[in-house]
Amino acid sequence: MARISTATIREKKLKNEKITMLTAYDYSMAAMVDEAGIDMILVGDSLGNVVLGYENTLSVTMNDMIHHSRAVTRAARNAMVVGDMPFLSYHVSVKEAVRNAGRFIQEGGCQAVKLEGGAERVNTIKAILDAQIPVVGHIGLTPQSVNQFGGFKIQGKDLESAKKLVNDAKALESSGAFCVVLEGVPTVLAKKVTEEISIPTIGIGAGQYCDGQVLVINDMLGMFKGHIPKFVKKFTNLEPLIMEALKGYKSEVEAGTFPAEEHGYTMKEEVLERLY
Repeated sequence: MARISTATIREKKLKNEKITMLTAYDYSMAAMVDEAGIDMILVGDSLGNVVLGYENTLSVTMNDMIHHSRAVTRAARNAMVVGDMPFLSYHVSVKEAVRNAGRFIQEGGCQAVKLEGGAERVNTIKAILDAQIPVVGHIGLTPQSVNQFGGFKIQGKDLESAKKLVNDAKALESSGAFCVVLEGVPTVLAKKVTEEISIPTIGIGAGQYCDGQVLVINDMLGMFKGHIPKFVKKFTNLEPLIMEALKGYKSEVEAGTFPAEEHGYTMKEEVLERLY
């Protein structure tokens, strides 16, 4: 099976075929996502929340992202791997943005990068594209703007912000981005954006009319307790299963029932006798 490319993603929209994307942050999980046939793997800066334990994504560094990208790209054989450009990796200057995007390709082994923002990112995106690096846009609820937004709030609910979101989507299209993530926007607005632009839209909390969907894998697998956003569906609930296994391990080790004889290795008795 050939690796998914930007052309594959664009063609899916033309054929009205839905696009699948999930996050992954390590080798073993990425291998399973790839084997399942998911089109795109996002090495998301959400690793700040679900892997590194930060309150938000703002503390994630380029070195963090490259480290996890390497692990994911070692596993992915067919899926397109997209590196998520972290906070301040593309804000200071266009030159620095291109250099950091290049690190995802050269060091991280990714096939594309994703960055947040609309019309204000056009020059940056064009410069990254000039370096032959495909770009995924990201508008709506952009987590790196959490302080500016005053929290994780749905975007585009009033006329002014809805117009801005449509215009930003068109700006990303004209800049050369090959697809755009729509996060935390009303379903009907995401539908309008999807119909208005020629590049695919990937929704997360943006309803069913987007050309594709993305979720944080830890959310959709139910790997932890606590608040889960409204837009997340748990396709399984691993947390209680994992806890049961962990407690079972602790219990058996303490009781001396694990490891049992079948978990050990043998050697010839005469070898052991010659030790003394």
